[in-house]
Amino acid sequence: MRIAIAITGSSGAVYAVEFLKQCPGDKYLVASKWGKVVLQDEMNLTERDLQPYVKKIFANDDLHAPLASGSNSIDAYVVIPCTTSTLGKIASGIGDTLITRTAQVAMKERFKMVLCIRETPLSSIALEQCLKLSRDGVIIMPISPPLYFLPKTVDEYVRAFADKILGVIGARQSKGWRAEELE
Repeated sequence: MRIAIAITGSSGAVYAVEFLKQCPGDKYLVASKWGKVVLQDEMNLTERDLQPYVKKIFANDDLHAPLASGSNSIDAYVVIPCTTSTLGKIASGIGDTLITRTAQVAMKERFKMVLCIRETPLSSIALEQCLKLSRDGVIIMPISPPLYFLPKTVDEYVRAFADKILGVIGARQSKGWRAEELE
């Protein structure tokens, strides 16, 4: 699989790092200016520390990058965590950065796109933007880890959410609630 991953400036960098570690295939990373700040503040990591988990890192101001063109297909685009500012730009069709341009490309080419919104509560405007994008085929996944398997640690919560994304993009079959009863 070929997966583009964006990290924006919402709290929740731990989810992005775990997703990068778990996700198979060729991964291409773009981090916003504030995404890098949150990565440093919350995880004491830099973009360079994520290099072992990705094939290539692109600068967010590089609108000449291959991800900015629909002629280069990807299997999925995941924005994790996704700020409501990024959500608003995507919903409004603004492609002023590589993160938002890649979203434009994903939408026009009908590539699978997942926005992992990390904000609570959500304003009416953000909810309307989520609805608009969902109607256009974008998968809206607020960061809300599944609890049905009774996680005991924060790491288990984080892993469970990353696993859920992998199932949504088709990279892995995630274990469902009482799944053993279906076998």
